[in-house]
Amino acid sequence: MVTVRAPATSANLGSGFDVFGAALSRPADVVTVEKAAETTIEVTGVGAQYIPEDPDKNTVGAVVEALDAPARIHIDKGVRPASGLGSSAASAAGAAVALNRLYDRGRSREELVPIAAEGEAVVSGVAHADNVAPSILGGFTVTTAQGTHSVDAAVPLVVCLPDVAVSTRDARRVVPETALMEDLVETVGNAATLAVGMCRSDPALVGLGMTDPVVTPERARLITGYDDVRERAFDAGATGVTVSGAGPAVIAACRERDRRAVAAEMLDAFAGAGIEARAYQTRIGRGTTVLDE
Repeated sequence: MVTVRAPATSANLGSGFDVFGAALSRPADVVTVEKAAETTIEVTGVGAQYIPEDPDKNTVGAVVEALDAPARIHIDKGVRPASGLGSSAASAAGAAVALNRLYDRGRSREELVPIAAEGEAVVSGVAHADNVAPSILGGFTVTTAQGTHSVDAAVPLVVCLPDVAVSTRDARRVVPETALMEDLVETVGNAATLAVGMCRSDPALVGLGMTDPVVTPERARLITGYDDVRERAFDAGATGVTVSGAGPAVIAACRERDRRAVAAEMLDAFAGAGIEARAYQTRIGRGTTVLDE
């Protein structure tokens, strides 16, 4: 038996659509696997009632098949589904690391990323690795067709999750098919700034690089109260604010001293829009960790 903790993640970070990702110190899923003749899945925790336990419909089923590692699998969800915090990716990442260890498959963490991404495809329809990569590797990740690169970073963050849902499929439908050259140039510059900020663990540079004029404005329209939440976060000291992944979670970079105030203002802004929300005072954290075996 192997038990692991797989962290929530934030993909895109504004300017890095389908490329950037970051592991969050909280929340997280806890995944336990035990060898069995055939695979069964049990899901408990937040939003468990919305997650299928059929291996053919759950993200971990594809991971089991890829590793040829049948098991009794228990997923204790700490990452709410349809949150923009890599809920399905956390389960897939946790299962990949745990099953690889349980069956001694010998895959490196980097080799597990595309395997977990195939699990993601069960839910989102596309095998993107921008969430599974940071959930497995930790830190700030850059994922392209050539592979994934990661760097440790110490950047304080606030994630505010409203009590509404935005599906990944719906969020992908609003992504523009074309963009102006000046918007692309701005986005590339911002993405480069963010990456440098992560390498330096500089929340000011990270926040400065979060702005994205192409994808984020379209996805923000799906989140009631987003503009006010963003403005209030900046007023409280945030260095950057954007949609986390497909949303509806909103993520803010900030300095340590401002984190509590940023969280309070974001919550208050959502409340003003008539929406209950939860704020996580978090930071860029570690990847999937083994708790017990």
